[in-house]
Formats: sequence, structure tokens, C-alpha cells
Amino acid sequence: MRKPLLLWLVCFTLFGFCHAQEIKMYKTFGGVRFEMDTLVLSPKQVLEILKEEPLAYEEFKQAKVNYNIAGVLGFTGGVLIGIPIGTAIAGGDPEWGLAAGGAALILGSIHFNRVFKGRAFSALELYNKKYSSRIKPTFHFYGTQARLMIRF
Repeated sequence: MRKPLLLWLVCFTLFGFCHAQEIKMYKTFGGVRFEMDTLVLSPKQVLEILKEEPLAYEEFKQAKVNYNIAGVLGFTGGVLIGIPIGTAIAGGDPEWGLAAGGAALILGSIHFNRVFKGRAFSALELYNKKYSSRIKPTFHFYGTQARLMIRF
């Protein structure tokens, strides 16, 4: 009686440890958030974790390059937009060409941000592949019946 109970306990514990190591990516407004268990990770921390999986590491390294380019373009564009607005508030003659250039840089950073999200997602899929199990139970509720289906 105790052996089957102990076996089930060990199986669920091992599954919990394996499942806890997955890195999840949540898309937010203008960016992404990475989580492992309940920890929120930066892209730099994710890159360090992915070193143990070479394909995922290389893919995320390329994604991080796009992330850095998007950050630089977005920051520079914001500064270029802010200078004419600050000048206009102070009562001076603003140079609206700088604001237009800043807007162009911000629009350019959107493309790099999209590429970053796509590459980061594919890198995390490669990494999380070893933690996913073949059996994924799904619950389906139909009307008044409840039914459990296991799909492979």
C-alpha cells in the first residue's frame, strides 16, 4: 500500500521540478517579460540560463542584438522628440525637423522590437522543449458533463 503511494509522490515531485525550470515569455505593451517559476528575468539573465542549450543560446543572442538596437533607437528618438517640445514649452523657436527624425527612429525601433520578440520566442521554444512532457492532459467541459481527454 505504501509503495504505490510513494511512487506517485516521487513521480509528481520529479514532474514538478522539471516543469519548474521552464522559462515563459509574456508579451506586454511595447515589450516582453520573462519568468522562470515566479522570478522575473531580464534578457541578460535569460541569455545566461540558455548557455546550457547551444541552439537556443545562439538564437537568443541574435534576439538580444535586436533588443539592444531597438533600445538605442527608441531612446535616441525620444530625446530627439523631447528637445523641440522642451524648446516650445520654454517659449523658444523649436526645430521640428528633430522631432520628425526622432519619430522616424522610434518607428524604426518597432521593427527591431518585433524581430526580438520572434527570435526570443523561438529560442525559448528550443530551450523548453526538453522540459515539456509528451502527455499533455486537457480538460474539456461540455454542457453539464465534465470530461478529461488526454492527447498525445
